[in-house]
Amino acid sequence: MNEETKNSQRRRTIKPVAGEAFANTQMALFRGFLANTEAEREALSNAVDLWDSVPRYSVSRARMNTLRTPDGFLPVLEIPFNYRGTSLTAVIYPAQVKTRDSKQRVSFYPSAREELVEHALRRISAEQQAGFFDRPGYRSGATFSLYHLRRELERNGHSLRYDEIIEALDVLSLSFIEIVSAETDSPQPFARSPYLPGLKGVRRVEYQADRAARWGVLFHPLVTQSIDRVTYRQFNYQRLMQCSTQLARWLLGQLVLKYTQAAMSNSFEMRFSTIQRDSALLSGYKVQRQAVAALDEAWEELKTSGALNVVKKVEQRGARKKIEDVVYTIFPSQKFASEQKAANKRNTDGRRTVQSGGSVRAAALSHEGRSASPPASAVEKG
Repeated sequence: MNEETKNSQRRRTIKPVAGEAFANTQMALFRGFLANTEAEREALSNAVDLWDSVPRYSVSRARMNTLRTPDGFLPVLEIPFNYRGTSLTAVIYPAQVKTRDSKQRVSFYPSAREELVEHALRRISAEQQAGFFDRPGYRSGATFSLYHLRRELERNGHSLRYDEIIEALDVLSLSFIEIVSAETDSPQPFARSPYLPGLKGVRRVEYQADRAARWGVLFHPLVTQSIDRVTYRQFNYQRLMQCSTQLARWLLGQLVLKYTQAAMSNSFEMRFSTIQRDSALLSGYKVQRQAVAALDEAWEELKTSGALNVVKKVEQRGARKKIEDVVYTIFPSQKFASEQKAANKRNTDGRRTVQSGGSVRAAALSHEGRSASPPASAVEKG
């Protein structure tokens, strides 16, 4: 078996997708953002409650370099976190890929670059004839050209070379993630899958002949389940992509999913200890005050981005005035409150559509912003 065949098998290529998978009720609802203008609609994407709460991109390239063995291998990583009161662990199996500068395979965990690529792919899947939901195969995903994906990233301030994008796709399709419940009586003690369970590439000769040649990816099963059950939530994707740090993106994502009743008179509270545990993005700081400072900067960035209006900080100190925790009380901007209100309306309309049978015609109307998904809190309760 030659190397090319091995690579093809390891990438788990995609079986052909029927045309109706691109134009069914689920995809019409998934594309059906509630917005006043086309420009507003272009700024939106869909968040998936459980999947987007998993700390799956929390290891930086710098930290990987300290963990990697001389032979280029990384260990399996276990990251405990809490999801809506349930203790879970993300077990991450690194990908082994050939880099531009290395002739041998080197291990990588999905990190910040892969996070951005996944978000861009999910946004592309919300475009007409790009995303698909295949009920017989119970799979979802997107087709795209590398040029389209690169342009989508550049549009949001992230310029990557073609080889960097391909490497990121390889890391996503070759890395496995296992979500394990700590509860012994859990009916589903674990779920294991690659980040992207399938990747269909285009050979160099095909790409040179046709720069619009289509690649394809399959999304994680939790994303597929969310599309099927219509349990995603619209949010301002452009604001998230333009955040300069992963921590700011994580905070914004959690506010989208949990601060659903955002209003100028309705505050939301988050603690440093909770953020440290569930994001896994603050473990690299040797001194706690450095981690708190990084978190303060992330909150300031969200204020600058127009998501928040006020962030109040109260330090809880113990013996010798050592900081034991920090409580942040958040007040939204009018813009963020309006976005959350629109997301709630879309949820209500989506429930109504699903409960009424979700006809293709009703779903088709959703592309103009008239229907969408049930509350994010319904994820994983079906």
